[in-house]
Amino acid sequence: METVFDQSLLLARKRRALRQGDTKATFLLDIAAQELAERLGVTERRFDEALELHGATGIAARLALATGKIGHLSRIENETGFAEPGETIIEAPLEELPLAAESVNLVLSPLSLHLTNDTPGVFIQIRRALKADGLFLAAIPGLGTLQELRDVLLATEIELTGGASPRVIPFADVRDVGGLLQRAGFTLPVIDAETYTVRYDNLFALMRDLRAMGMTNPLADRSRKPLSRAFFLRAAELYAERYSDADGRIRATFSIIYVSGWTPHESQQKPLRPGSAKARLADALKVEEHKLKQ
Repeated sequence: METVFDQSLLLARKRRALRQGDTKATFLLDIAAQELAERLGVTERRFDEALELHGATGIAARLALATGKIGHLSRIENETGFAEPGETIIEAPLEELPLAAESVNLVLSPLSLHLTNDTPGVFIQIRRALKADGLFLAAIPGLGTLQELRDVLLATEIELTGGASPRVIPFADVRDVGGLLQRAGFTLPVIDAETYTVRYDNLFALMRDLRAMGMTNPLADRSRKPLSRAFFLRAAELYAERYSDADGRIRATFSIIYVSGWTPHESQQKPLRPGSAKARLADALKVEEHKLKQ
């Protein structure tokens, strides 16, 4: 398994973000949690046992419970420090699900699956933990997220040093995520993406938010060479030149892929077998058939 993300660094930054407690920096998680709750709310099912995976603040769990669709909900986090006062959580690394097979009916994953070194393996673990006709709901940052920042940092490094190293993590596109869902054995998949544009006074305000979210560069092969103040000043200039509005504020794009998939069950709709149709397409469309002359 290739190590793309430094998991110890990710945890350290997540701890720091938790200690800072900047409520303004949780806006993206709040948006994703609200969207997941809305999608859960219109599902005509009740889920006796639910699980939230690495939701950090627990907002996705709280909003999901508020829908009235859940009997009992547990949370998994890297460590117990992410628990609310009086709350008991399951402690486990990002890439491990310490759950028995077919033990839950619903798994919620808000904004964490883009940081695993083995995302296909995590999808399979989720699939195994779900009972038959169980639901997997996830929000995953996708392709297009921080595209402006990626462009500006790359351009600045090439201009000042003549080379470049990865500064923004890679993000999957909708087709990649859909393929992972099907490979893991989920049925009735639904995948779509929403794009959110956030405006900041300047690059430094954006970077402050990213640090407060724990979203700064966690790549294992990142450059260890410190960046100078001159680097960031030039990057801020380029950002303002390329991605600012008429009022001078800059734009930052966040794209979130929303995913739902079910574990197989005999009650679910299945496609018809080839040749099993009871009506001809021509009859359904009310068109005449014309035989080719031999």
